[in-house]
Amino acid sequence: MSDTQNDTIQVENLDEVEDLGEAEVVDQVDVIEESAPKRSKADVLEMEGEAAADYLEGLLDIVDLDGDIEWDIEGSRAMVSIVELNGGDLQHLVGDEGKVLEALQELTRLAATRETGERSRLMLDVAGHRAARRAQLVTLAEAAVAEVQRTAAPVRMEPMSPFERKVVHDVVADAGLASESEGEEPDRYVVIRTA
Repeated sequence: MSDTQNDTIQVENLDEVEDLGEAEVVDQVDVIEESAPKRSKADVLEMEGEAAADYLEGLLDIVDLDGDIEWDIEGSRAMVSIVELNGGDLQHLVGDEGKVLEALQELTRLAATRETGERSRLMLDVAGHRAARRAQLVTLAEAAVAEVQRTAAPVRMEPMSPFERKVVHDVVADAGLASESEGEEPDRYVVIRTA
């Protein structure tokens, strides 16, 4: 059996594994690992975006809403957006304080994970809600950074979602200050300090 394809051993139950020599089992595992296709991070992100788009298109069909799905890769994340069409109202997919959007993002991540076999970190936006909130948070964070730089006293932000805290942490890091999240969900907040 010199051909790799002929070296595969079918094991019907665990008793048969005991009958195989340890070296044979290790050789079989090596053959399986070598034959598994290696995917680049970009390939996985592309699969993630496509899986998310398919899932969301199906959801929009079920709830009979008009929206266009757009996705792109930014840094190490797939970014997926549902864009309103024909003056449609997608606000109920956002919900109060973005709670429905957060839940929809988690469901979409699960669909992408099922497709890729890897944990998804994709970000979902609906009708520009996250983009608008990001702009607000940048303004709030810049004001808090200025206050810390002026007084050297720590500034505690209001409780925020993980997405919102990430935006604040990024602004603080860009300003050369330190920040950390404190408290328990759903009341977790960011504290900004001098570095």
